[in-house]
Amino acid sequence: MKAFYAEEQKRHDPKTFLSSGAAKLNPEKPERIGRLLAGALSAGCTIERPRNHGLGPVAAVHTPEYLDFLEHIYARWQRIEGASEEVIPNIHPIARNGSYPASAVGQAGYHMADTACPISGETWQSALWSAWSAIEATEAVMAGAPAAYALCRPPGHHAFADVAGGFCFINNSAVAAQVLRKQAARVAVLDVDLHHGNGTQGIFYARPDVLTVSLHADPVRFYPFFWGHADERGEGAGLGYNFNLPLPRKSADAAFLEALEVAFQRIRAFSPDALVVALGLDAFEGDPFGGLSVTTPGFSRIGETIAKLGLPTVIVQEGGYLCDELGDNLTAFLTAFGGKAR
Repeated sequence: MKAFYAEEQKRHDPKTFLSSGAAKLNPEKPERIGRLLAGALSAGCTIERPRNHGLGPVAAVHTPEYLDFLEHIYARWQRIEGASEEVIPNIHPIARNGSYPASAVGQAGYHMADTACPISGETWQSALWSAWSAIEATEAVMAGAPAAYALCRPPGHHAFADVAGGFCFINNSAVAAQVLRKQAARVAVLDVDLHHGNGTQGIFYARPDVLTVSLHADPVRFYPFFWGHADERGEGAGLGYNFNLPLPRKSADAAFLEALEVAFQRIRAFSPDALVVALGLDAFEGDPFGGLSVTTPGFSRIGETIAKLGLPTVIVQEGGYLCDELGDNLTAFLTAFGGKAR
């Protein structure tokens, strides 16, 4: 299997984030890349560098004012006397249907859902190359590969059309799904990250051409809190095209695989022409976030069952944080798609 990654993705190096009001070291570190690359190589993947695909595919799912914000906010922020080293919002609107602020501080609050997505001078380029890795993997699948892997870092599934959040800036899975739509009449996005893919849901919530399905820790007491509940089914033309399967905290392999079979029922009923897997490895029992309890053999079974759908599949890396087994979990999953472990 081909895997895609660019060295520029390492440059984004966020320092801190707030968790329960306390400043903590940001877990979305460049070191994740080394662990994931090792896991992909162990699964038999060949690593290729993506091309520069420009802004067009990204702008197909993100608003122009948001992309302009991401590109220029760091330089604008540095002109503020006494500003923090990274762009971190300190105010958020309670509604976003009115005027658009002119100030950097106001726009940060408008376009950043939380404090877990600080923006540095390297963030924009890293996020672009992450998205371009997803596009390159998608084009490989469109050219006939049964599956391809995009080592996307920073991740993307918490990014809405005009909002960053949860370590995410450009929604790589949504970009991949939109590119697939050039050939595929219907595309399904299956998100198996620990956290609900709220940004992906939001981007496609009113559309019937992209089915969004997410398995995740129940958000009633877990990030992202306000999205990911079972009664969120889509709206307008997209009503019935969003399907959430929240799982009790600490759910292990059996419960996850049981929910996956329910997800497959919905995917088969949609009859998609292609699939995007938003692959979070943070559902692992030893992940620092500790929300679910999937094992390394469990990731192998998850990969095997998804592969049996027989759909052209773009695998987009989402979460999965620093622990000794991170690379092994990726190897276990990817091997099911034809890679030969070594």
